[in-house]
Amino acid sequence: MSPRVASANAIEVRGLRKTFGSTVVLDDVDLTVAAGTVTALLGPNGAGKTTAVHVLSTLLRPDGGTARVDGFDVVRQQDDVRAAIGLTGQFSAVDGLLTGEENLLLMARLRHLGPTRSRARVTELLERFDLVESARKRLATYSGGMRRRLDLAMTLVSTPSVIFLDEPTTGLDPRSRRTMWDIVRGLVADGTTVLLTTQHLEEADELAHRIAVLDGGRVVAEGTPEELKGLVPGGHVRLRFPDATTLRTAAGLLDGSTRDDAGLALTVPSDGGIRTLRTLLDRLDSADLEVDDLSIHTPDLDDVFFALTGRADAKETRP
Repeated sequence: MSPRVASANAIEVRGLRKTFGSTVVLDDVDLTVAAGTVTALLGPNGAGKTTAVHVLSTLLRPDGGTARVDGFDVVRQQDDVRAAIGLTGQFSAVDGLLTGEENLLLMARLRHLGPTRSRARVTELLERFDLVESARKRLATYSGGMRRRLDLAMTLVSTPSVIFLDEPTTGLDPRSRRTMWDIVRGLVADGTTVLLTTQHLEEADELAHRIAVLDGGRVVAEGTPEELKGLVPGGHVRLRFPDATTLRTAAGLLDGSTRDDAGLALTVPSDGGIRTLRTLLDRLDSADLEVDDLSIHTPDLDDVFFALTGRADAKETRP
C-alpha cells in the first residue's frame, strides 16, 4: 500500500473518469481543493456532482484517472480515506426510531471511540449543534433543519479533516439554511476542508472560496466566485432621466446604449468598475445632462450558471 502523500491540498483529482454502461458521467475531471477551504461543485441535475463525491468518498470506483483525499489514494487506500472524511448526503441518514443522542452514540460506537470518549464527543456535538433540549426526543419530533444538523453532527463524530456535503440544505427553509451556512463557516474556521455540491447559487456564493462548474461530466469553468462572474458578459448601468429630451441627448453621447423611451432610461454596457462609472458620469456632466437615478448590474452566479451549463459546446475555462 502506498504511503500518504503530504500536500497543501486536501483533494487532488486528475483525469477522473466514470461511466455507467455507455453513459459517461465523469469525463476527464481535474479538481484541486486547498486544505481548510470550501469548494463548491455547481451544475444542473445529471452534471456528475454526486458521482464525483461518491468516487472521492470511495463509494464508487473510478474507471480512470487518479484522486487523492487527505493525501490518500481513493482506490489503493480506501480505509485511510474513509478514516479521514465525513459524508453528509442529500437526504438525512439518521435512524428515525432512535433519539438524537442515541443516533450519535451509535455512530460513535461504529467509529470505535470507546465508551468514555463517545459520551464526551456526543455531549460536545449536541451542544455545538444546539440539540441539547431535543437530545432525548425521538427523531419523529425533529424539524427538517434539526434533522440536517443532527446528520452533520453524526458526520463529525470522528473529527474528519475533509467533509463532503452533498446538497446539505435540500428542503430546508431560509432560516435553517442560513444556520447550516454558519455551521459550515465555523468548521472551516477550525481548519476543516469542505467539498460542497449544491444547486443553490446563493449558497455557493456565500460559502465557497472556489467553485467548479460541472456540465455533462466535465469541468467547464473553475475559479473564485468573482472570477467566474467576470467570465460572463452582461454587466450594465441603467440611467433614468427627467425628460425625453435629456434621454435622447444622452443616447447620442453613449455608444452602445439601449433606450427605453417609456421608462426614460438608458441601459449602458459596463463592467461596473469605479473608473468606468466615473468616465460615464463625467461625459454626462460635461454635456450638462441631469440623471434622476442610476443602478448598476453586474453578472451573478445565476448568469454564470445559465451561460456555462446546458450547452454541448461549452468550453473549459480556468481563471
